[in-house]
Amino acid sequence: MDNGIRLRSAQGRWVVLAAALGSGMAMLDSTVVNVALPHIGADLHASLAELQWTLNAYLLTLAGLILLGGSLGDRYGRRRVFLIGGIWFAAASGLCAVAPTVGVLIVARALQGIGGALLTPGSLALLQATFHPDDRSAAVGAWSGLGGVATAVGPFLGGWLVSGPGWRWIFVINLPVAVVVALLTERHVPESRDEQATGRFDVPGAVLAALSLGGVTYALTAAASGVSPAVWISAVVGVLLAAVFIRVEGRRPEPMLPLGLFSSRLFSAVNVVTLGIYGALSGILFFLQVQLQTVAGFSPVVAGVAFAPLTVLMLLFSSRAGRLATRIGPRLPLTIGPLLAAGGVLLMLRIGAHASYWADVFPSALLFGIGLTLLVAPLTATVLAAVDVRRAGIASGVNNAAARAAGLLAVAALPLLTGLSGTQYQVAGSVNSAFHSACLICAGVLAGSGLLALATVPARTEPRAEPDATWYCGTASPPVDPGHECPGSRAGGSSGDQRMAPGA
Repeated sequence: MDNGIRLRSAQGRWVVLAAALGSGMAMLDSTVVNVALPHIGADLHASLAELQWTLNAYLLTLAGLILLGGSLGDRYGRRRVFLIGGIWFAAASGLCAVAPTVGVLIVARALQGIGGALLTPGSLALLQATFHPDDRSAAVGAWSGLGGVATAVGPFLGGWLVSGPGWRWIFVINLPVAVVVALLTERHVPESRDEQATGRFDVPGAVLAALSLGGVTYALTAAASGVSPAVWISAVVGVLLAAVFIRVEGRRPEPMLPLGLFSSRLFSAVNVVTLGIYGALSGILFFLQVQLQTVAGFSPVVAGVAFAPLTVLMLLFSSRAGRLATRIGPRLPLTIGPLLAAGGVLLMLRIGAHASYWADVFPSALLFGIGLTLLVAPLTATVLAAVDVRRAGIASGVNNAAARAAGLLAVAALPLLTGLSGTQYQVAGSVNSAFHSACLICAGVLAGSGLLALATVPARTEPRAEPDATWYCGTASPPVDPGHECPGSRAGGSSGDQRMAPGA
């Protein structure tokens, strides 16, 4: 395999399938767990804070370790690390499925996040390292299409499993998928690594980032039930660790987060826009599932597919939105997109008791989906245009981690801001009031993000790095593709040019 395998070969198709199934497991869990939250809470007698940690434990380890995951593959073998990630993710999924208490479930979800940090960057790294240069874009496109199917099917599958055999099966389903991924990877995927990868991994940076996020997240989550000394201590420790993290990263020769990236005003601004957009997205989707099932009385299946228009719009039109932004520049899409999404969130205020899907839910899903479709591809391209090509990898990785951290903090903070706590998520009146407040907050954040883009993003940006494809199927975060050699952009030892690619 001097120049790489070809996509049209049998081996090439197997490699794409293995990569898509591996990343698909992580994507499915990011969509179906929201659908299952009310049933998990009722079955395990969980408080709202414990349900928040069911989501946030996964996001915390994933956000803290995702930059390190790509560098491990570069150093020790991309196939090996991808395989370990799949097995780890499956084992953690099995523990989630049999969790007797919500505490065990939270620990298992944190372990899942570690596996996801190996799977998410590893899937696209395999494609970049394995395929012939002429076929890489097509391979990423094929992978993205399969990822779009997984994203579209996920909420329906999750709702069906929750309504049928039960919520534990949303984790059981990962086990046979993981077996198939392991067999395909072992049989068909060649090993690859970066022979020039040197230097130490930025383990202190990853640990400090995770502990800082964890401290702040705990403080926000616990404060909803009352401000105690533990809340204050956690908040102060989290902030202090964040300051230590910045100091450590500024002094390390190969930091996980090169602070020099933020000398670019555009890069800093677009990452703030990313924080706002993905924080609002994660927050409103967290509340929406509880509102649809507890207040509107939708079944898990209907609630799961309620926002299918969003996925369909992104799958069909995000590439056209990317081309439009190339022609007219990113400022207008990054301004109008968040404003339209904010309008979609305000339309969600119509979702209440006895809501009609077509009259109340569908219009908001449609407008929200149009807004996200318009902004996601230009957001990705603008992040890459803000830095030199040699730093495109770490820039896209930082943007991805920022989006996941935003989701983590939003899910922790919104119940506090809306006054929802304890077991009130089971009381229709309390949920409805909190949901309305959440809609107003998230709409305001989205609108503010659009106005920030209007003020900071130039009408035209000169592309310094191009994504390998322009399909964007997932909504959890901007995806990362650690692939091409990119001298001088190693994050904790990673040498991959982590280009933005669709749907991870």
